[in-house]
Amino acid sequence: MAEQIADDPARSAHQAQQTGLGSDSVPHNFPDERACAANRDAFDRIGLRQGRRGGQGSGRRERTGGEARRTGAGPPETTVKILDRSWPAPLVVGPLDAPARPGGELAVVRAAAAAGLPAAVSAFAERSFAELASAAADAPPWLRTYAFQDRETARHLAGRAEDAGFGALLLALGDRDDVRARRVAAPADLGVRGPFDDVRTLLRARAEWSDVAWLRAATALPLLVAGVRGPADAQRALDTGADGIVVTDLDALPEIAASVAGRCPVLLSGGVRHGADIVAALASGADAVFAGRPVLDGLRAGGRAGVTEALDGLVRELGDAMAFTGAATVTDLGPDMIRTGPRPADAPPTRAAGRPLRKTELHAAVSDPVLDTMTFLNEITTRYPGAISFAPGRPYDGFFDSEQIFTHLRRYLNHLEEQGSSPQQVRTSMYQYGPTAGQIREIIADSLRADENIDVPAESIVVTVGAQEAMLLVLRALMTGPDDVLLVSSPCYVGITGAARLLDVAVAAVEEREDGISCADLEAAIRTERARGRRPRAFYVVPDHSNPSGTTMGARARAELLELAARHGILVLEDSPYRLVSPGRPLPTLKSLDRTHTVVHLGSFSKTVFPGARVGFVIADQPVVDDTDRPGGAARVGLFADELAKIKSMVTVNTSSLSQAAVAGALLAAEGRVSEMNTAAAAYYGDAMRATLRELDRRLPPERREALGVRWNEPTGGFFLTLRVPFRADNAALIRSAQDFGVIWTPMTYFHPGGGGLHGIRLSTSYLTPAQIAEGTARLVRFIEAQSAAPHTTSGGAAR
Repeated sequence: MAEQIADDPARSAHQAQQTGLGSDSVPHNFPDERACAANRDAFDRIGLRQGRRGGQGSGRRERTGGEARRTGAGPPETTVKILDRSWPAPLVVGPLDAPARPGGELAVVRAAAAAGLPAAVSAFAERSFAELASAAADAPPWLRTYAFQDRETARHLAGRAEDAGFGALLLALGDRDDVRARRVAAPADLGVRGPFDDVRTLLRARAEWSDVAWLRAATALPLLVAGVRGPADAQRALDTGADGIVVTDLDALPEIAASVAGRCPVLLSGGVRHGADIVAALASGADAVFAGRPVLDGLRAGGRAGVTEALDGLVRELGDAMAFTGAATVTDLGPDMIRTGPRPADAPPTRAAGRPLRKTELHAAVSDPVLDTMTFLNEITTRYPGAISFAPGRPYDGFFDSEQIFTHLRRYLNHLEEQGSSPQQVRTSMYQYGPTAGQIREIIADSLRADENIDVPAESIVVTVGAQEAMLLVLRALMTGPDDVLLVSSPCYVGITGAARLLDVAVAAVEEREDGISCADLEAAIRTERARGRRPRAFYVVPDHSNPSGTTMGARARAELLELAARHGILVLEDSPYRLVSPGRPLPTLKSLDRTHTVVHLGSFSKTVFPGARVGFVIADQPVVDDTDRPGGAARVGLFADELAKIKSMVTVNTSSLSQAAVAGALLAAEGRVSEMNTAAAAYYGDAMRATLRELDRRLPPERREALGVRWNEPTGGFFLTLRVPFRADNAALIRSAQDFGVIWTPMTYFHPGGGGLHGIRLSTSYLTPAQIAEGTARLVRFIEAQSAAPHTTSGGAAR
């Protein structure tokens, strides 16, 4: 009957009213809310270091009762041995006090026992100790007891727990602040008559060391002491006969664990939410942790099944986090596997001698939020390794074979020999810097003609270190003063706006509509900037499956854009990295339609060959007239590419000859047809996009998303799609999503240089498996529904 009640929210709420236990009652851990919040802050400062499997050497440490170290491949081993019992994971469930729903206590105990984990229950349990112990025969529960006014009550409780087969007793030192005032009936095992309007009337104000010594003498059960604040407390607990200690301060944990030196188990209580938190605690010196809040959330969401799901999730995340650090077993975890950021109040570091640099003395770009976006996302991903991430827009690397690199290199070397290069010339082409403008320009030009119908001379191409360098070179060459302006579609890829910020280039945003950029809006922006006395020089756009919005410019819009740019005398900076890895036949590039040298095409082989090569290019076939100080007034005409190469010679000097050779070999093998080389990849990415859209539609059908105020676009290719949500999708929401729901995404605010995107989420589908897409979408929908229902949600102006 209790299980039925625990799994029926409506009946639980009704019975809660009858018993006086409101549905907002919560289980209390040993630390108070301030200690839990302090631990959460500490966990948020901690990041895990990525490592290789097989142990970390100095990371390993001796643990009390630890299992032997395992070797070999396979998933990490999470088993521990504590108090002479083996557990499948270093977790204690609870402690539970005033469960969130009637019958919930028994539901939690049963779920914990099914997982092989002990659950810590209160002395004021709603069920008898015998009933709770019988429900957890394979994982005996622990009793959280107190300093009672009448020590005979404490003796009676300890005896009943021992007779029932409990596994341990817990006693917290200090004030009884972690006990909530509430009314209860007299529990069967308490030995006194009730009910009690306030259970605290049965307790003394504080638990002292004398209570620990007395309880140690009164029971044969293992005794753990909570509220240990430092090494002195830990030593006193051992001297008093404690079999284990519980620490409630993560920052103090390493010193306390070092002082104990394996003589008893050390457990951490407070603030644990995720598997990465468990790894951080164990690496800091704990042997196990208490998990209260995730269990409460699971209980509220789905009764016993919800608790089971929460525990399974914690253990799964624990394994994922261990794998990330390279730990094969929990005994491999040590302090070298974590990195800790400074406390907010810590003084900034200074150099040993001389005046320290001040950020205000550095270029203003280093303080621009756009330069922090990728770093922040990387930190979130590292902090929550168990979360499924829709953030990285990188290619799926399952298509790549390491040996192919050598095949590509050999193909290029053979090509040089076939072209008549001597052995010395071949050696020079691989081991020397090579031409600044690049040594594979002819091969790239041939590929562009074959695959993109872009017919330009090789001399108009500059090979760059990715498309990012191409952006820097073009902006540096074009923008001559403070009145020159770069126009961008908004939302916009952060690479171009970041480059503009580094070069002090003014940016004007042209808001993108749902079907893409409007030429009427662009023309209005051009006229506005000129009216302000500024000179629009170029317009940056991703016409195919853009990053971040996923929109594609139609054929008519492309023709209108080229006509508009030519008429107003501005250049179009075209960046289309996703077109040849998307299903279906793409529309012509702007450059292939360009008859007036209006388009500067930015290219990259990161998506089509492999990103590690870091090879991009820029097509800059615009004529440049040099009529300065020429004898007789004759003007020399060159190419814009020549000017970009001059700048490159002062930046990266050249693009890696080895990288160019690998890319050239791949192009030669495909006879220049990159699209054919990427047929399988395009199908994979197309399937991933369609799977994500299907999952969103299945989990948020039209009537549900209309009620929530949620909508999304449906790209036909590329890596990205965007959602509009009824709440602020900012960094705080992202942290909650990663921390509490295990899913990561990218806030659209990152991509709006003029402000905006407050209610937008970008999802990248390229790097996830079908199973990850299904599970990640489920987590995302749970987050959206929870966040939409939160009190701070503003549902009035969701979409911009």
